[in-house]
Amino acid sequence: MKNLLCALAFSLTGFFSLQAQELDKALLWEISGNGLTEASYLYGTIHMTCDASLDQNILKALDQTKLLVLELDMDDPSMQMTMMKGLYMKDQKTLKDLVTEEEYATIATFVKEQIGMPIDALANIKPFFITAMFYPKLLGCPVQSFEAALMKVAHEQKEEVLGLETVAEQLQVFDEIPYEDQAADLLRSAEDQLAKDKASFKKLLDLYNSKDIEGMIKMMEEDKELSTSKHSDKMLDNRNKNWIEKISEFAKEQPTFFGVGAAHLAGENGVIKLLRKAGYTVKAVR
Repeated sequence: MKNLLCALAFSLTGFFSLQAQELDKALLWEISGNGLTEASYLYGTIHMTCDASLDQNILKALDQTKLLVLELDMDDPSMQMTMMKGLYMKDQKTLKDLVTEEEYATIATFVKEQIGMPIDALANIKPFFITAMFYPKLLGCPVQSFEAALMKVAHEQKEEVLGLETVAEQLQVFDEIPYEDQAADLLRSAEDQLAKDKASFKKLLDLYNSKDIEGMIKMMEEDKELSTSKHSDKMLDNRNKNWIEKISEFAKEQPTFFGVGAAHLAGENGVIKLLRKAGYTVKAVR
């Protein structure tokens, strides 16, 4: 279930000002200034990967901080229960209300072939979550998680793990994005048997491994049909803005290591530039 939750958090979009200076190619950033007595760190993760090994700079930053803050408090024992409650569409909507009979049949065949479940058993689940069930198939290897790797270190250091938002807040996004748009994403995946999804994720993973956080966002701008791109304000921008005050509060209390999806870092409404606008010095760690 935690792997599914991480997959749900996986989203990319955003636009750049033509006059904006591009950010360095880096995933780890130091946050200082603006009254902080000790530096905190911001790290861009990818929620699914073949190798979630943490390099020496990350381990050093974890050693220098006293708290790990992820998008969600993955240690919260109520997370799974809350997650289950948020899976379903409101107003008794079902997938049949969102697609034609022919499209429903296409999705049903796809779901049955991929995970062996009848679509009727999932028909009232938000379409995005059905699509997310196939995310592990995009990798072609056992799934590893940077969030799990970061938590392992935090637990070894006997440090607390907290979140920038609640599960309920994160899942609310998928009520704000029209179910019809989510169903269109699911249908597209079904029609080409994940071919485009696999190609896109490979490109994304290559960009991530090269630490090209701006390239990741630019890549996703190319797919105008994807619901997460069409609704980037809900998937990224609004959440980023809500996080800045919380990041500030945590960092002022103690040196903190923040781990969020790399898609949240770059762009004019990305966490890095929003922190800089709030008065902090944010510089790449190499």
